[in-house]
Amino acid sequence: MSQFIYSNLRYPEAALAAGVEGTVMVDYDIDYQGNVVATRVLQGIGHGCDEEACRIVRQFKFDVAKQRGLHVVFHQKVKIQFKKPVPAPAPIPTAGTMQVNYSVAPAAVVTPEQAVAKETTYSYTVTIG
Repeated sequence: MSQFIYSNLRYPEAALAAGVEGTVMVDYDIDYQGNVVATRVLQGIGHGCDEEACRIVRQFKFDVAKQRGLHVVFHQKVKIQFKKPVPAPAPIPTAGTMQVNYSVAPAAVVTPEQAVAKETTYSYTVTIG
């Protein structure tokens, strides 16, 4: 039932704008055919959430057995939690590709004394775009 509720729930725009979160408790009646015939908000939070909770509950469909051969109306309650949806993270902007160019020159034969005195340098070119 929870999966059905939260997959069909539409957060009301008024509640989003007002930053409203909370739980709506709805009492509902199920007829002998398994249809929800009446809904009542027992505890609401307003801003369109109460109406949305009732809309979802009216979509329920149940398999109802007869009680001692009679058709009866069942009464049930459900709590529906309204939490503001978490916005999806913004995609990381990509300006293009990055290219790195480097070159390696063969080293000349040097003695250990020359190697200490010689300085090694590297050069990198980064092109974005």
